[in-house]
Amino acid sequence: MPNGQQVSVLGTPAEEDGGGKIDLIREGAFQNMDVVFMAHPLQDDAPYLPHVAEHDVTIKYRGKASHASAYPWEGVNALDAAVLCYNNLSALRQQMKPDWRVHGIIKRGGEKPNIIPAYTELEYYLRAPSRAELSVLKAKADMCFRSAAVATGCQVEVEYARNAFDNILRNPTLEDLYENNGKTLGMEFTTDEEVLNNASGSTDFGNVSFVVPGIHPYFYIGSKALSHTAEYTVASGDDRAQVFTLRTAKALVMTALDVLLRPELLQRVKQEFTEATLKEDRRLTGEHTEQSAKH
Repeated sequence: MPNGQQVSVLGTPAEEDGGGKIDLIREGAFQNMDVVFMAHPLQDDAPYLPHVAEHDVTIKYRGKASHASAYPWEGVNALDAAVLCYNNLSALRQQMKPDWRVHGIIKRGGEKPNIIPAYTELEYYLRAPSRAELSVLKAKADMCFRSAAVATGCQVEVEYARNAFDNILRNPTLEDLYENNGKTLGMEFTTDEEVLNNASGSTDFGNVSFVVPGIHPYFYIGSKALSHTAEYTVASGDDRAQVFTLRTAKALVMTALDVLLRPELLQRVKQEFTEATLKEDRRLTGEHTEQSAKH
């Protein structure tokens, strides 16, 4: 490589369950890197799609078991706490921003109908467009978790996952380079505004984008099947999908060469990264200040 520059290839362990890249960040895997690239299959080619910040949370309620018919007054019903928690969050949706998401399940709801449940457990995913907004949503959700315990006399444990996923910081220069290179290889990038503006999923690449400038484009694999379905699993293993995957890899390599061989581009990429991180820091500070003032 020119001037002793290197290209590193890293695996992406536990991308969606645990946030492996966040652990890699902690271990210094992205130190001394100038740019990072990752691509993900989808139904269309796109240099960028919105990703939301996300944090998993488990809520555990502990009450007291008792016979539900003989002496229910001796019990403390953990299932009532779980149901109130679920309903609290459902009521909160009226005051949630349109692009906030809260979705969850009751994982454990008791053992038998004639025993007042002494233990229940829920799991929720909290999502917002930015880590700044996510901190606000988490504070609101926390009140829903804890008030259900107060109302029922239960004890509550709120356990957030070790890693929270950040939103992806955009880098227009890298996105433009990738799109131009992709077009020379025959990619047809979507112009569908519904696709381009639909924030849905979350990825630990978002955390990486706060450490190193990068892009996370999506690429067509020859199928319009929806992601995370049995049909898409079949499509991703088809020989045809490998052709599209290799084409995407070429576009990424061409983009890397642009940055390696043209120092002025790398300087622009780093400047955009600095501006984006400063903007996010201001948003985070502003949200925290607003919440402190309200409390």
